[in-house]
Amino acid sequence: MKPARQLRAAAGFPGFWRRSLDEFKRLSNIAIKLETLNKPQNNFPLWSFDSADSVEGCVDLSDHDIGGYSMAQLQHVAGSTQEPAHAKFTGSISNELPADEKQVERTGYAAFRTRERPSTLFGKALWDVEHYNYLALRIKSDGRKYKVNIQTESVEFTDLHQHRLYAHAPGEWETVLIKWADFVRTNHGIIVEPQSEMLREKVRTIGIGLTDRVAGPFDFRISRIWATNGLEGGVLEGTSSKDIDLAAGESTRQSPTAAQSPIATSSPSP
Repeated sequence: MKPARQLRAAAGFPGFWRRSLDEFKRLSNIAIKLETLNKPQNNFPLWSFDSADSVEGCVDLSDHDIGGYSMAQLQHVAGSTQEPAHAKFTGSISNELPADEKQVERTGYAAFRTRERPSTLFGKALWDVEHYNYLALRIKSDGRKYKVNIQTESVEFTDLHQHRLYAHAPGEWETVLIKWADFVRTNHGIIVEPQSEMLREKVRTIGIGLTDRVAGPFDFRISRIWATNGLEGGVLEGTSSKDIDLAAGESTRQSPTAAQSPIATSSPSP
């Protein structure tokens, strides 16, 4: 059996008291700045792949887990003068059905997500993004059809809120903004009706999925995830993408609305 310290390290999270202290600092900062009364002007970091521990705090999934032949792995890549430290999500998609698993009718997916964060002195650790308009992701995509998957404290444990992750510059680092309000509630890949608003004050996990069922290799990179009101670099929400580029010093794009974002209606949703 591994010592408790090793188990914590393997999960990619700091110890209980460190987590509790960090949460206390965050709550105190919110109270001092009265951020529940005013729209926060600072970004809210959700996940940063700046160390190997950050990758250990995630789990990768694919149809290989149910007998399929798709393969996926999430690896940490150290930063360099050419690119930031990031996670590399690579593998290969296969639509071949397992011969000895007759109940499996569909394969061809891969995904990763953050693990549920361990509890603190203040209870279950959840992200509260209620006062932010956008989810922001710093990515380098291969151009395939990825989705962002959000798990919350929903009525149905298996519910996912999903949105297509539109990459406008495949092969280059870019920042993509997605409105929290544009995510669509799904369950096992099927849109749930009637739709219900995401519990943005109770976000459990954040992940990326590939369910386009196109056989072959994939290569997706991501350096960080955060919540924002579009105030980066002193640029107010509603400013054009070009202006944000100039202010933030990076390629920034706002994703299309949910109406333009088709959700798979038959593929499994890891």
